[in-house]
Amino acid sequence: MKSFRHELWFEVPARRGFMNITAPVEQAVRDSGVREGLCLVNAMHITASVFINDDEPGLHDDYEQWLERLAPHAPTSNYRHNLTGEDNADAHLKRQVMGREVMVAITAGRLDFGPWEQIFYGEFDGRRRKRVLIKIIGE
Repeated sequence: MKSFRHELWFEVPARRGFMNITAPVEQAVRDSGVREGLCLVNAMHITASVFINDDEPGLHDDYEQWLERLAPHAPTSNYRHNLTGEDNADAHLKRQVMGREVMVAITAGRLDFGPWEQIFYGEFDGRRRKRVLIKIIGE
């Protein structure tokens, strides 16, 4: 069995944002040489997320509005976590809702997606460098 590890690094200039990372994950699958296996993609920071959905701008706007209703950034004084001097308690909650990671099957050397599926990086406390881990195992 083969094992392959790769990191993607991001610095989203805004506090929040979504990035389609499907292409670099597909490249990692090609680089791995794995034809049949599994691809794990996970955010290595507790205020960021990796998820699968459609690459449709209206949906991304809906996520932004929905997440802000669930865990509004302001007022920051509403969160006990922010008493530590942080202002990102909402980002931790948004990450919990959107998820830490995705697992995608690899079949015939390609990510085995359903219709319209793409992999996204979700940033909820940006303006600093963060990474995503890609771990591929298989034959």
